[in-house]
Amino acid sequence: MATDDGWTSPSDLADYVYCPRSHWYRNHPPPGGPSRSSQRSALAGTRYHDRILLAEQHRDERGGAYWAMLFLGVALVGGALWWLLRP
Repeated sequence: MATDDGWTSPSDLADYVYCPRSHWYRNHPPPGGPSRSSQRSALAGTRYHDRILLAEQHRDERGGAYWAMLFLGVALVGGALWWLLRP
């Protein structure tokens, strides 16, 4: 991953974090060029990562709603237990 001078670029790090396999293939291309099956696999990998990243973005955007619903549920269960167990 390091260059001849011993440094690693931020884009190399980002590529590795995105997908270690992609980083390896980018730095070790096949000698005959990409085949049709490898191009299909690369496209499938890109779609997979796009789907995963979109799902993660949705979770991040809805994080506040999740915690609000969790708090409301705990409050309702606590209130119901208090009402049922009061003397």
